[in-house]
Amino acid sequence: MSSSTPQEVVEQALAASTADGQVTFVVESSEANLRWAGNSLTTNGAMRSRRVVVVSFVDGGAGMAAGTVARTGMPDIAELVAASEQAARDAGPAEDAMPLISDAPDVPGDWDAPPAETSIDVFADFAPALGEAFGKARARNELLFGFAEHQMATTYFGSSTGLRLRHDQPTGRVELNGKTPDFARSVWAGKGTRDFRDVSVEDLAADVERKMRWSRRRVELPAGRYETLLPPSAAGDLMIYMYWTMEARDADEGRNVFGRPGGGNRIGERLADLPLTLRSDPFAPGLDAAPFQAVSGSSSAASVFDNGMATPAVSWIDAGVLTNLIRPRAWALRTTAPAVGAVDNLILEDPTASATTEEMVAATDRGLLLTTLWYIREVDPQTLLLTGLTRDGVFLVEAGEVTGAVNNFRFNESPVDLLGRTTQAGRTERTLPREWNDWFTRTAMPTLRVPDFNMSSVSPAS
Repeated sequence: MSSSTPQEVVEQALAASTADGQVTFVVESSEANLRWAGNSLTTNGAMRSRRVVVVSFVDGGAGMAAGTVARTGMPDIAELVAASEQAARDAGPAEDAMPLISDAPDVPGDWDAPPAETSIDVFADFAPALGEAFGKARARNELLFGFAEHQMATTYFGSSTGLRLRHDQPTGRVELNGKTPDFARSVWAGKGTRDFRDVSVEDLAADVERKMRWSRRRVELPAGRYETLLPPSAAGDLMIYMYWTMEARDADEGRNVFGRPGGGNRIGERLADLPLTLRSDPFAPGLDAAPFQAVSGSSSAASVFDNGMATPAVSWIDAGVLTNLIRPRAWALRTTAPAVGAVDNLILEDPTASATTEEMVAATDRGLLLTTLWYIREVDPQTLLLTGLTRDGVFLVEAGEVTGAVNNFRFNESPVDLLGRTTQAGRTERTLPREWNDWFTRTAMPTLRVPDFNMSSVSPAS
C-alpha cells in the first residue's frame, strides 16, 4: 500500500507532532472472498487496504482537547498530523480529558514483524467441498446462495507516551442459504471462524438440507406469545444489542435500561433466575480479540484518551446478576467506580447446562424453533424494547419433533426482560449472529428457551 511500512508510518506521525500528545494507529488489512448464487460461484477476489488514524491532544489553556483525522491508502503524513492538530484546536476542551495511557499493557505481538495476511488460499479446502454441495443441491432441485469472507487485520498502535502495541485480528464468516427454484421456501445456516479450518461445508449443507425438509409442510399461525427456542445465532443478535447499550454513563444518567429509578445504575441487581453469565475475554479460545483499546472517537462507551488501555476479561452478568458496565476512565473518576473497557467478543453461558439444541427440541411439547432474527430496531431505550422480524425458517415443534414451517412474525422483546423469563439455556457454542455479523462476529451463545416469546404480528416476509 505504501513505500513506508505501517511501523514507519506510526513513527513518522509521532515525529511530526507539535501537539501536547498524540496517538497514531495503522490498520493494515487483507481480505479474500467467495460468492455464489444458484449453485454456481459468481465472484471471488482479494483486496488489501490501509487505514491511518491520528489523534492529537492540544491544551489550549482552558483544558485538553482532542482531534482525530483518519485517511485510507497512502496519505501525506505531515498533512494528516497537521489536520489532526487543527481539529483538536477547533474542538475545545474535552469533557473526557485524562492523562494519556503510559503503562504498556502486557499483550502479545511482535511490533517489528510485517502484517499478517490472508489470501484466496484460505478457501483451498472450502471451495471444492462447496462444489460438491452444489451438485447435491442440484440433484434435490434446490438452490444454494451465499458467501464466504476472510479478513486479516493487523493494528500497529503508537503513542507519544511510548506505547508500541500490535494486534493481529483474523475474522471469517460464511453464510449459506437454501431456496426452492420458485423462492417460496428459504432457510439459512452460518458460521464464524478464525481461519476456515474449522468450517465444514458438509455440516452447513446438511443443516440447510434438513431445514428445507422441515419447510415442506406449511402451517399458518396467528400472532401471540409462544414457547420459543432461540438458537445461538438469534440469541447472539439480541445479546449483542444489549451489550452495545451497557454503558455506565447512560445508566447513571437514566438514559438506558440499566439505570436505576431515582438515580444510579442496576449493578448488583439480579437479571436472570438461571445462573447465566455474560462475559467478554480477549483471550477466549477461537474468539480472540484485541486486548487493548484503539478508538478514533469518544462516546459513552470509549474515550480517545483511553487509547492503549488494557481490556482484560470481564463478566458483565455473573450467575444472573449484573456486575459490570462499560466505563471510560473519565466517567470512572467522576463516579469513583472502576474503568471497564469493551472487548470485541461476547459469551453467554450457563455453567450447569449441557443440552444441545436437538435435545431441547425433543423436550418441547409444543413451541417454535427459530432460525434467525432480522431488521432489529430499538423501540424504547428505557426498557430496551426491540422489534424485528423472524427470517429463513420458523419451525413448529410438536411432541418433541419439528413438524413443519410456520409463517414469519414481527416480534417485540427486550433482551433484558427476556433473560429474566428464560427457563432453560443449552450448551454454549461458537455462532454467527445474522443481523450484526457485519460488525460483530466473535460470539458464543446457547440456545434459549423462552416460554412466552412475543410474536406481535404476522409478517409477510420470507
